Amino acid sequence: MLRYTLMRLGIFVACLLAVSGLVHFGIVPRGLGDSNGMWILLLALVVSAPISFVALRKERDRASEKLVPKVERVKARFEAEAGQEDAAVDEAARAQGAS
Repeated sequence: MLRYTLMRLGIFVACLLAVSGLVHFGIVPRGLGDSNGMWILLLALVVSAPISFVALRKERDRASEKLVPKVERVKARFEAEAGQEDAAVDEAARAQGAS
């Protein structure tokens, strides 16, 4: 998962540098007023997202394969605890009814 995140960050930084260069040389228009920095960040984000989606498909699949068993364990534990809680509530209700 860390590898995928670092690769994603690397693609974003590369896009940020490329967009900064394009804005600096006037190939891409600057933002309005003082918004130039925000414009560059947003444009780099918009450009890097589809690149990451396509270029990191295999790495994303590997990361999700590692996450699925962990999610399944957490869900199973949650369902087991919910069952114990339901049993405790039912027992308390029976005890109240018997009194």
